[in-house]
Amino acid sequence: MKYLYLILILFCLGCNNTTETTKVSKTVEDNVTPIPLDGKKANYLYHFAFDCVDQEYPNKLGQVLGDATYLKTPQELHPAFYGCFDWHSSVHGHWTLVNLLKDFPNFEHREAILAKLKLTLTKDNILKEVAYFDDVYNNTFERTYGWAWLLKLAESLNEWNTPEGQEFSKNLAPLTQLIEEKCIEFFNKLNYPIRVGEHPNTAFGMSFALDYAKKYSPELEQVIIEKAKMFYLNDEDCPLTWEPGGFDFLSPCLQEASLMAKVLPKEDYTKWLDLFLPDFKNNPSKYISTVEVVDKSDGKMAHLDGLNFSRAWCLFEIGYILNNQNMIALANTHFEASYSKMDTGEYAGAHWLASFALYALKAEE
Repeated sequence: MKYLYLILILFCLGCNNTTETTKVSKTVEDNVTPIPLDGKKANYLYHFAFDCVDQEYPNKLGQVLGDATYLKTPQELHPAFYGCFDWHSSVHGHWTLVNLLKDFPNFEHREAILAKLKLTLTKDNILKEVAYFDDVYNNTFERTYGWAWLLKLAESLNEWNTPEGQEFSKNLAPLTQLIEEKCIEFFNKLNYPIRVGEHPNTAFGMSFALDYAKKYSPELEQVIIEKAKMFYLNDEDCPLTWEPGGFDFLSPCLQEASLMAKVLPKEDYTKWLDLFLPDFKNNPSKYISTVEVVDKSDGKMAHLDGLNFSRAWCLFEIGYILNNQNMIALANTHFEASYSKMDTGEYAGAHWLASFALYALKAEE
């Protein structure tokens, strides 16, 4: 009889564990309520970019020196985009401020933000940026991550229907045109994609550039679509469970899946995704989970907070196209994992993470 009782106890414990597991799974799957981009979030996010767009130091130049005359201050070299630690972070810091003003026309910090933008996005400053990219030693500077964000900024300015937005768009136009031409030239001659979780990732650069190109550059759009199909159309079984790398802020698999969602018709894309990420549509949380930064003062390790946000925007983009609630729930979980942890006072993340958080929120919209 005592053995019968023991069996019954073990059975009940097993039932309790099963119930608990079900509850956890259900909680994740039910987390599909949209995360609003509201005034509270705007006030939280704006100060990260606002504080650093004119903060010159510390600074990582990423410059090739042709001779001693190249040794200049960041602001002398990049009078528009010298803040936020590095050039690309300054660009997407500007993107953050512009989009907050677009989304919140009566934003309480509007005039303070405009005052800073009017000092950086001037015609003369942009022409000096163009000259830097025309230099023989630096003509591949920021390829392709910074290029992609510059086109994102141009896209936002073009669509900011205010006198300030149109003025800034006009001022930026020479650099926008140059970057557009550089993208066309580079993607045309690139024979193999770069599949990493950091800045050079080809799928990321193409995806952002394609958003701009679909509206403003038919030639660039055609090049990206043709090359994306050449690079990725026959890909299968992307090793998503190998991710992330310790310094990743992009998911190579999800960035590619996000790009191809913009390239292929829905029916073709669904078939492609089933081969590229088998079973992912049915159970995405089986293959990826949120990541945590151990040392937020380490610039490379801080990348992982960005990975939570970039995964979120990819999952939003794919999830809404496919009406996949599991992906949307997982996107929300990734966003929330890093959102409340941004304001640690560590510049390693503070100089750029607001842009990633805002882009994820806008992808959900």
